[in-house]
Amino acid sequence: MSMFRPVHICFFALLALGAVNSAQASTCEEVTRWPTDSWEDATEEAREKNADVIAELEELVFTLEGEDAERIGTRTDAVVIIKSGRLIYEKYARGWNADKPHLTWSVTKSITSALTGLAVSLGVLSLETSICDYYADLPPDNCAVTVKHLLEFSTGFDWTEVYENEGNQVSSVFAMLYGEGREDMSTFVANHPLRDEPGTTYQYSTGDATLLTGILTKSLSDEYGDDFAWDLLFDPLGMTSSVIERDRAGGLIGGSYFYATPRDLARFGYLYLNNGCWENEQMLPEEWVTNSTSLTEVMSKERIDADPDWIQGWMWWLNITDDDKGLEAPWPDLPATAFGASGHWGQSINVFPTLDMVVVRTADDRDRSFVKNDFLKLAVKIGEGL
Repeated sequence: MSMFRPVHICFFALLALGAVNSAQASTCEEVTRWPTDSWEDATEEAREKNADVIAELEELVFTLEGEDAERIGTRTDAVVIIKSGRLIYEKYARGWNADKPHLTWSVTKSITSALTGLAVSLGVLSLETSICDYYADLPPDNCAVTVKHLLEFSTGFDWTEVYENEGNQVSSVFAMLYGEGREDMSTFVANHPLRDEPGTTYQYSTGDATLLTGILTKSLSDEYGDDFAWDLLFDPLGMTSSVIERDRAGGLIGGSYFYATPRDLARFGYLYLNNGCWENEQMLPEEWVTNSTSLTEVMSKERIDADPDWIQGWMWWLNITDDDKGLEAPWPDLPATAFGASGHWGQSINVFPTLDMVVVRTADDRDRSFVKNDFLKLAVKIGEGL
């Protein structure tokens, strides 16, 4: 089974999606710029009006420290900035270009959230669907885990989310991706014992997202084909560079292995900037977008191995401060309404509804010295006056 999208289109999938769109089209505001085919280029206008800000941003994010092979400091591969549906800034480095898909790591989780929203809108899944509806012979207690728990990282699985240099020998992520779970990753996760009652604790988990795409693969493939992610999401958005890797069992690796160009990542952000609308039709339910980018109930409960600025909706990161809950906005100089998708080593899509902007960055940051707040503060200034 290929990880790449075959050239055929699933006719029945498009019919179903069209029915959903038609039923919800009236909720969309009229937008004149849609980048399905290409982004309108306003980069020269932005450079003329905000040259000083652009120079400051480029010094901050495109200046390499030491030799490239040393992998120290900020290591930006690309930045793309969208304002009011126009491409106002784009720059590539270190051998990358506009046509080369980039591994996004955990940005993939936000893609998984969107696909789940489409599955729910099509009536294939509900938030209360149990994982036992799709996985046989699980420990009985695991049947309490639902799609909603997976979306909000509240499954309660006994899971260790650590990466390189943090405990490779105990990492559940490494075991799933590269060890005993690599053949059938979602089944590996589904069989994990519970540490906590589902819904009572928050723990960020690549396993939860991977299990969720296992359920999506099982629930959508029969009716919509193996290309469901392309037919339902990527193709309508014009995200032609999109690739998701699969494990040997055929499941999409929906926690970490999605690739796309920065321009295509900006298209995905633009879908959420427009509350799920595309080409002035409701592609993803507005309620799903709102819930995905709102604080989940579990954020007020016990948070395991989570920093104060780890604030999430349904697989999106939020910019909320809540002293009562011990939550600190990760980008304090940006609007509280901002939200984003974030991945290992510096991948990000940030959406700013009040500024009508989307900011994308791909990178290879290894030492965690990059300060996203400082970058985003300059990025949104490039959009001033445009």
